[in-house]
Amino acid sequence: MKVLLQRVSEARVTVDGRVTGEIGAGLLVFVGIARDDDERVVERLAERVLGYRLFADDQGRMNRNVMQVQGGLLVISQFTLTADTRRGLRPGFSDGAAPERAEYLYEHFLTCLREQGGEVACGVFAADMKVALVNDGPVTFMLSS
Repeated sequence: MKVLLQRVSEARVTVDGRVTGEIGAGLLVFVGIARDDDERVVERLAERVLGYRLFADDQGRMNRNVMQVQGGLLVISQFTLTADTRRGLRPGFSDGAAPERAEYLYEHFLTCLREQGGEVACGVFAADMKVALVNDGPVTFMLSS
């Protein structure tokens, strides 16, 4: 599982011209589910996302997490994060989870974030989504299992 975190001032996702998720300041979270991922991996990464310190404290250091700054989370499924790009000019997608399994684990990830108190908005699994954001920093980190 790979999770790309972007600290944002605002972000939204649109599907078929309709906004399905929107946040102010917080984290835009792109999620790629790999073939070997399971519930335990998803639960651990949800904890890490909520606890990862990307926001400034009073001294300007990245010492606060999204929960401490009461930020939102906009979570987008993105299977391309699992792509094999080590060689050639075309990515391979054999490392990604099957769609049914990926959707189940993506929904489990959303549930874990919400159960731990996260304010979560999201896209639509496997939809053609348009994501708009204002990257704050820019600050971007990749977390993986």
